[in-house]
Amino acid sequence: MYLCLCKGITDSDVRDAARAGIVMPCQIKAKFGLKDSGCCGRCSKNIQTFVELAKNEHCLLNPVSS
Repeated sequence: MYLCLCKGITDSDVRDAARAGIVMPCQIKAKFGLKDSGCCGRCSKNIQTFVELAKNEHCLLNPVSS
């Protein structure tokens, strides 16, 4: 599913980034250039969607052991 049409970013792209440890809003914005020219900015306003996808993927790959 496309999360950003301007940049062509998909949920799979965000999950791949999470596997590399990119899970913070500022990291995601920098990785995908969400504030660069040529981007309408709508996805940057909804960055929480990206963050939740990334954190969920990261937690699946790196479960906290008790």
